[in-house]
Amino acid sequence: MNYRHSFHAGNFADIVKHALLLWLLERRQAQGAVSVIDTHAGAGLYDLTGDAARSREAEAGIARLMAADARPPLIEALAAAVAQLNPDGRVTFYPGSPRLIAQRLGEDDRYVGFELNPPVLELLAGALEGFPQAMAEGGDGYDQARTWAAEATGPFVLIDPPFEQPDDYHRAADTAAAIARADPRATVAIWTPLKDMETFDGFLRRLDQAGIKRMLVAEARLRPLIDPMKMNGCAVVVLNPPPGAEAAAIEICGWVADRLGGDGARSEVWMTG
Repeated sequence: MNYRHSFHAGNFADIVKHALLLWLLERRQAQGAVSVIDTHAGAGLYDLTGDAARSREAEAGIARLMAADARPPLIEALAAAVAQLNPDGRVTFYPGSPRLIAQRLGEDDRYVGFELNPPVLELLAGALEGFPQAMAEGGDGYDQARTWAAEATGPFVLIDPPFEQPDDYHRAADTAAAIARADPRATVAIWTPLKDMETFDGFLRRLDQAGIKRMLVAEARLRPLIDPMKMNGCAVVVLNPPPGAEAAAIEICGWVADRLGGDGARSEVWMTG
């Protein structure tokens, strides 16, 4: 477990993931109480003067977003959350998925985030202090998510692994498919890096072979997918997406590719089923 969310916090992929996550959460809450299950929660809150300063990914991501004018409406919710954490106008702190979700939970909503690394689990618990509807749990999020989703009201599952273990793509696809098959009302969002199309196509084929026909595929590519050693883009795949998800993803991914990408940057968003 040598991957650290803190190294990548606030990069372009976080913008795609978190802007779409906030939109999906709002839509689920409009349908009633929601239980959010986060398989790989991380620390929940990040100091961008630490590991992220060495990677400089936040400089090319959230710092540019906060300095941009004419941001699209669906990215404003993320910008507002970042601004709230940084009242001095700088971009020092960045909220991970747990903190972003916890701040928006209603009285009847619930959040549980799983983390395997004990020191990071302790940080996660600290990030969720003051949010009684949110809790941090140790354990394997893939296994735990299935159990919790089966007992949850209005399950909304976020699968966001580091993809550094050789079976992460398979376990992410299998977990998502099992939850969606068991409960057609469940929404499952899976974040993946985009390095090469062969790996990503294999991931989509595994979902299809598991019987998943209706899903949203949203890609933001910062550069052509020609170097499998780099994260050239990212994707969010949503099973059982709510109405309007395709348009929302087009707005978010399009802005990220256009404003943060280089030569050959583009977005790809489509629905299956």
